[in-house]
Amino acid sequence: MHLKAVGVAVLAALAFAVPNSVQAAGPIGVVAAENFYGELAGDIGGSHVKVTAILSNPDDDPHLFESSPSTARAIAGAGIVISNGADYDPWMDKLLSASPKPDRVSIVAADVTHHKSGDNPHLWYDPTTLPAVATALEAELEKRDPADASTFKDNLAKFIASLAPVAAKVAEIKAAHAGTEVTATEPVFGYMAGALGFKMLNYDFQVATMNDTEPSPSQVAGFERSLKSGEAKILFYNSQVTDDTTTRLLKLARDSHVKVVGVTETEPKGKTIVTWFLGQLDEIETALKS
Repeated sequence: MHLKAVGVAVLAALAFAVPNSVQAAGPIGVVAAENFYGELAGDIGGSHVKVTAILSNPDDDPHLFESSPSTARAIAGAGIVISNGADYDPWMDKLLSASPKPDRVSIVAADVTHHKSGDNPHLWYDPTTLPAVATALEAELEKRDPADASTFKDNLAKFIASLAPVAAKVAEIKAAHAGTEVTATEPVFGYMAGALGFKMLNYDFQVATMNDTEPSPSQVAGFERSLKSGEAKILFYNSQVTDDTTTRLLKLARDSHVKVVGVTETEPKGKTIVTWFLGQLDEIETALKS
């Protein structure tokens, strides 16, 4: 082999031998199963991450999600994946299995908050969840990009501080209305209702609806009774998922002078996590005062 050819071969070998951390210079790819986790990732990582959120259309029913080639490609190239877990987004496990990547890290909200299959999966409405996921993400970003560790730490502190108005509003409503009896068509808002000190009625009915099973006649009768009697002061419903049963219960609530508050499973367009949560809390406060 000529000397020039040897030199080319050596250079080619060296190119392939460059460590992954050097080859991967640039923003870290982060895929979030839900758009609020995507916002969180962008807040913590800033310009050092490139975030893709899968469930981002507030008009879509999250339970009817179907994967696409673009979703599969995004996950295949991601260094960090954030999902909810607790059986809420099981399609994520399938996508991860379909494109294994040894250095990819999966942050699961249910794991960092110690929830399991069978628990209410709408974990983001628990005020402790987003700070826990943000903290786990910050630690992983530090490992991958130690040179920017101080930026990630500062961003985490800012993110947690940004949630303070939500915590203050929760405390204010709880102080004035703890013990208030409420109900819901699904357990979407369950964790936040608990944080507000509300007493949730008809939980078995909600779980049946969430799992696409028919509530029993006694569960239906109990739900209707809680509305007709005025026992429930608020009816929460999932405004992204409405069917004949939900429509009938909403009418019954309004006819019975029970306040109705819609909540969503994904962050609405034009909102941030904070404005989304505060908007719903303001609506609850107004309902309880009127």
